[in-house]
Amino acid sequence: MHSSVYPTTFTGKTVIVTGSSRGIGRTLAEAFAAQGANVVVNYSNNSGKAEEVVRGIKAAGGQATAIRADVGRVPEIESLFAQTFETFGGIDILVNNAGLMHTVPLLQVTEEDFDRQFAVNVKGTFFACQAAAARMNEGGRIINFSTSVTGAMFPGYSVYAGTKGAVEQFTRQLAKEFGPKGITINALAPGPVNTELFMQDKSESQIAGIVGMNAFGRLGETDDITGAALFLAGEDARWITGQTLRVNGGFV
Repeated sequence: MHSSVYPTTFTGKTVIVTGSSRGIGRTLAEAFAAQGANVVVNYSNNSGKAEEVVRGIKAAGGQATAIRADVGRVPEIESLFAQTFETFGGIDILVNNAGLMHTVPLLQVTEEDFDRQFAVNVKGTFFACQAAAARMNEGGRIINFSTSVTGAMFPGYSVYAGTKGAVEQFTRQLAKEFGPKGITINALAPGPVNTELFMQDKSESQIAGIVGMNAFGRLGETDDITGAALFLAGEDARWITGQTLRVNGGFV
């Protein structure tokens, strides 16, 4: 359970964190709960991990529920929002954290792999924003996840970085559509973070090379991303919208 080093500023708010059974999403779910929010722990496959997150939040005195939905499928996004309303009566904050990353050289990219990454990372983010536009309370917050790799040039990352470039443009272009309801929409672009998603398909030498690219000589940890997300979700960020914030330890 994430320790509460912040005031309980989200009491009474309901937060959906997509892909929050592990990694950055899990840390964010725990952090929002520690600040008093009702948290929807969304997952696509691993119900055991999601329920583990919920149990931890409840054991620490928080409120949470796990809801299965593959955000790469629009009807399941709609179901996620409907179940959230049924459980908590509304939604105030959406964190589009769910994502896939499969890094291979250009000649090895398959149509299936391309379509799946775009389905989850791009279509999932866009249609979750659409669902939020229809259902989110006034003064709400949307936080999309990009990547600092969009500012680098890494072989094998073309599809993944392409999906996140689209997410950054959604974030910019939708800002004025959400503005009349007082809803902000911003993106976080983490650098390399020590998660299962990042570690897959990488050798120790690759990881060491990436570690050497930032100012602090280490991988980011999920806790390093939490403060920026909580800031964007809070009242102090009410005049920030349509922006992408790189949270990467000086990686790029």
